[in-house]
Amino acid sequence: MSHASHVTCRVEDGVAQVRLDRPDKLNALTLQILDDLVATARRLRRDRTLRAVVIAGAGDAFCAGLDFGSVLRQPAKIATSFVPRPLRGTNTFQEACWAWRRLPVPVIAAVHGHCLGGGLQIALAADFRFATPDSQWSVLEGKWGIVPDMTGIRSLAELVGIDTAKRLTMTAEVLSGKEAHDLGLVTGVDPDPLAAAAELVGRLQGRSPDQLAAAKRLFNDTWTASPRRTFARERIEQAWLLAARNTRVAREAAFTRVPPEFGPRGR
Repeated sequence: MSHASHVTCRVEDGVAQVRLDRPDKLNALTLQILDDLVATARRLRRDRTLRAVVIAGAGDAFCAGLDFGSVLRQPAKIATSFVPRPLRGTNTFQEACWAWRRLPVPVIAAVHGHCLGGGLQIALAADFRFATPDSQWSVLEGKWGIVPDMTGIRSLAELVGIDTAKRLTMTAEVLSGKEAHDLGLVTGVDPDPLAAAAELVGRLQGRSPDQLAAAKRLFNDTWTASPRRTFARERIEQAWLLAARNTRVAREAAFTRVPPEFGPRGR
């Protein structure tokens, strides 16, 4: 990217470390950052050797939400960013979060400090979330008289009951990382969420990348589907896995108790 990006991405040993990198503004989101998040996720999706993604924030926070001062100075770009793409069904605000759901690898958010508004919606779009006990979580849009519109409604619906989702959205109350964990928004609480993320990544790397991709697709695509449709998707994914090279590698490793050496993801 020719512009100075506030989203950095470093891939090492198949693990992408993605950072929101605007620490002087608590990683508050600009329209350019949203574009960069979309572009980064799409670039990573093309990498068949990718095994996992860890998203975190530089400095003192994960993300303090949308930078209204910056965004409101670009009314024309707000308008174009708000229009959905017909094929994907998301606009730029939504795709900045949902693009991580589309990745065929596990995505883990490591959260400290503020995780507010749009930042919370990015975290909820990850597959797993580890947070410090004192991190601050809020569906902060309610404070500004608006509702979450970066896929947060869907994410909240998947993680908490409808009464809790309504309460958090209507009140904009601030939760600690521990309270967010108690409600089900956070996977695990740890004073070092990056270390917790790394531990989970290490465990996931011992599993077939094709199995992980299939599991993510199955759960994401059928969570609200009928049993009949879910069963059909199970059969389709399983038939493909049974013929995949990485499945054979996993089976042989299980029998021989030798660490597996997986190849690139098949799809």
